[in-house]
Amino acid sequence: MSANEPLAIGVDIGGTGTKYGIVDRNGNVLFSSEMSTKKHKTIETFIDELYVHLNELIEKAGGIGRMRGIGMGAPNGNFYSGTIEYAPNLPWKGIIPIAKMVSDKFKLDVTLTNDANAAAIGEMMYGAAKGMKDFIMITLGTGVGSGFVANGQLIYGHDGFAGEIGHTIVIPDGRIHEGTNKKGSLESYASATGVRLTALEVLENSKEPSLLRSLNKDEIDSKAVYDAAIKGDKLALEIFEFTGKILGISLANAVMISSPEAIILFGGLTKAGDLILKPTRTHMEENLIQVFQNKVKILISHLKESDAAILGASALVWEKEK
Repeated sequence: MSANEPLAIGVDIGGTGTKYGIVDRNGNVLFSSEMSTKKHKTIETFIDELYVHLNELIEKAGGIGRMRGIGMGAPNGNFYSGTIEYAPNLPWKGIIPIAKMVSDKFKLDVTLTNDANAAAIGEMMYGAAKGMKDFIMITLGTGVGSGFVANGQLIYGHDGFAGEIGHTIVIPDGRIHEGTNKKGSLESYASATGVRLTALEVLENSKEPSLLRSLNKDEIDSKAVYDAAIKGDKLALEIFEFTGKILGISLANAVMISSPEAIILFGGLTKAGDLILKPTRTHMEENLIQVFQNKVKILISHLKESDAAILGASALVWEKEK
């Protein structure tokens, strides 16, 4: 790598922690680290700490002159306005003009989008969607995020918030989502949180013996369900079957709207492998009309999980230069 080659900064703001790093055009993360998000009660102290940590990395990478800009992914990040708006899982409430605040602090151009859109751009630039013009990125973690790419362009909608499959309603009058107070959204069922809630409901409503019954309520999470399922636990297998069914129906709806070449799944829940993928694929195909059947690949992200958030955010800088 030449000492003059331009570099991009990627920052991914999560509810608990923030990852940041410096990336070259080929998607090599040269330097990276992370810091706490949730300990900062104000956005100002958060940016001050980010400035200190990032400056150390910038100096290691050859100085501010090599930096083309900063890409940021954040929950409810608005690409058009550069603001984080009413993010339920961040400590700062209301509308935060974060792109301007960070730009003023670092004296660099800043591009913001929501975290799942950043993941989609990263996947298109460096990952499983390289060369694809039409795909859907789904992040299956604590929540369900998504980014829709059509004709090679990320779909932002008129206000910057398009493509929120996680908040679409899959079960009318279903489970309440704590963050939004809406009933029956996909995120309430097909996230790691959703798997936990399904497990608690199934255990309460069934007399079926299960390894999960030996755990305290607060020990039951998606990993515990996975551990039980790979041991052949009938109840745990039913929980994954149900989760895959709900996800598959949602993906069928999404396919019939945007006709993607592929759906790329990313995040902790994908570690369950075929336990989640098989029912998802089956129920997606069952719910598609014939013209869409057997055309859409379901792929697992090629990006390394520890780097994916930084790569996605940094890709915003190169995308802007196109």
